[in-house]
Formats: sequence, C-alpha cells, structure tokens
Amino acid sequence: MTTLDPRSTALVLIDLMSRIVANPLAPRPGSDVVATSLELARSFRAAGAPVVAVRVERPNVAEQPPGSGLLAEVEAVTDEVVVKHTIGAFQGTGLHELLRERGVETLVFAGIATNLGVESSARAAADHGYELVFVEDAMAALTAEEHRASVELDFPRLGEVVTAGDLRLG
Repeated sequence: MTTLDPRSTALVLIDLMSRIVANPLAPRPGSDVVATSLELARSFRAAGAPVVAVRVERPNVAEQPPGSGLLAEVEAVTDEVVVKHTIGAFQGTGLHELLRERGVETLVFAGIATNLGVESSARAAADHGYELVFVEDAMAALTAEEHRASVELDFPRLGEVVTAGDLRLG
C-alpha cells in the first residue's frame, strides 16, 4: 500500500482524448484506462489533491483533428488543463511552474500512451526533481510489449509502480 500526502501530490492524466482513447491499445482498452483514471481523479479531488489533465495539439496545423479535446468526463474532474505540442507535458507548457505554485512534490501518472506521452513526461518530471508514482492499470500503449517495457524496465528506475487499488491519499 502506498500512501501519499494530498497536500503535496498531484494526479497527471496524459492524453485522455477521444481520438487517442479510441485507438487499439494494450494491455487494456482505452475505456478501461479512462474508467480507472476517473476513479483516481475523484479520489484525488475528494482528498484536496489537484488533478491536471494534459492534452496534445499538433503544432503548425490550421485545425486539430476531430477528437482532440479532452473527454468531457475527464475535463469534469480536472482542476487544470495543460496543452502540449511535444510528446512530453513539460516542454514549453508552464506545467512545472503550475505544480510548484501549488506546492506539488509528487506526481502520480496515468494515461496514454505508456511509453510515449506518459514516459516522456515522467522523464522530464524526474529531471525537475519530482517524486514519481505510476499507476500501471491506468495506462495503455499501442502494444502490450511497449507498455510492459516502460512499466517493468523504465518506470522502476524513475519512481514507484503501483495499481490503483494500492494507492491511498491521507
């Protein structure tokens, strides 16, 4: 069981947009990632911990593809929305400053894709000195192998890997 202080912890949800969630994903479908992420978000908000949703916009295009907004149910449980133009959530977004203003020291990651948006954001977060927690059952990738490589090989070097059921705020 991992217990985190809600006064210094934030949940970061990566790319929970319909055009990304609808992709064929593994080891679980996007709908499962969204359901678990929503449960996490509700528990974080109930404990007074912020929920930050990150979504991507393609740079240098006149119009974003359909499905580029956050899912409505995700936006409804989000305190802050960050728009990124790169794979990771920190480059040129103001995310680090927003988190520091709130006194956040620990980030809990969930979202899609495990090995792309989540991992890139986590590596930058580690460079900024955050403590990191990864909720394995609130993530998916394009293949099970890509997901497993991040969760089993990379994330343990950056922080702690847990399941949603093993995470407590208090």
